[in-house]
Amino acid sequence: PIQPIIKDVGEIYSRLLDHRPVIQGEIRYFVKEFEEKRGLRELRVLENLKNTIFETNERVLPKCEQAMQDNLSETFKKLQAANAMIHRLQEKECEARKLQADKVMAREEKCIAHWEEFMKEQRNKRAEVDEEHRKAMERLKEQYSEMEKELAKYASF
Repeated sequence: PIQPIIKDVGEIYSRLLDHRPVIQGEIRYFVKEFEEKRGLRELRVLENLKNTIFETNERVLPKCEQAMQDNLSETFKKLQAANAMIHRLQEKECEARKLQADKVMAREEKCIAHWEEFMKEQRNKRAEVDEEHRKAMERLKEQYSEMEKELAKYASF
């Protein structure tokens, strides 16, 4: 009596909760569907992809490399020529700056020499003026001294 009930419960359990047989059937159906319908299409896609890669590696890539190599060597030569021209321009500019600096330095030296000469003349002129002033002062002192003597003569009256 209990044995048949356990068997029935096990059968009910497996029908309600054990989905493995159903899932295995679905898996087998999916694999069969994939192999039959998609398998050939995927194989063709992979074959086309393989042919495209082979074509690219064998023909397109070498052509591109050669074109790039030719253009790069030509571009490199142009860059070298441009670099040489820029270098010459820099040298000319450097020489022009040096020449300009030399001219400025010569002008500054000339101005300094002029200034020193001017200051020397000013000192000489000041010395002359000072000497003239001293002599004029002496003459005036003598003149006033004589005038005082003359005045002293008249003051005695």
